[in-house]
Amino acid sequence: MHKGFKLAAIAALAMALAGCGGAKQDEAATAPSANSEPTAGSASPAAAATRTAIAAAAKPAAFAQCASCHSAEPGKHGIGPSLHGVYGTKAGEIPGYAFSDKLKASGLTWDDATLDHWLAGPIKMVPGTKMSYAGMSDPAKRAEIIAYLKTLK
Repeated sequence: MHKGFKLAAIAALAMALAGCGGAKQDEAATAPSANSEPTAGSASPAAAATRTAIAAAAKPAAFAQCASCHSAEPGKHGIGPSLHGVYGTKAGEIPGYAFSDKLKASGLTWDDATLDHWLAGPIKMVPGTKMSYAGMSDPAKRAEIIAYLKTLK
């Protein structure tokens, strides 16, 4: 197989994996939050499109790595648990997902410092976790993801 073709195939596969779950996130952005009051016309296609555009603008590009396994939609688990409402919860307590015993026993609470450490290297932080992600070395990208996770309420 030609070396250039192999590289192109690997790049295409990586982009496809990074895009997994993206549609679910956009759908979640159009759903009203539990704290919002229904408004006249809130179910209109224009209102839904506006909410989707706002949510997409707030979603950092670095979140594409997360979206390959995680949904931002409440209760919609993929390979990993939904990240909707995860900020401020205890590790392993999102309903409907089978977390590893190691993560459930970790005693972690998902706040800024804990999420930053986790995103830098989950396997190093909690050996035995099911999350096989090697980690994100860029602290600015981790901060963008954490800021986004805070908005998923």
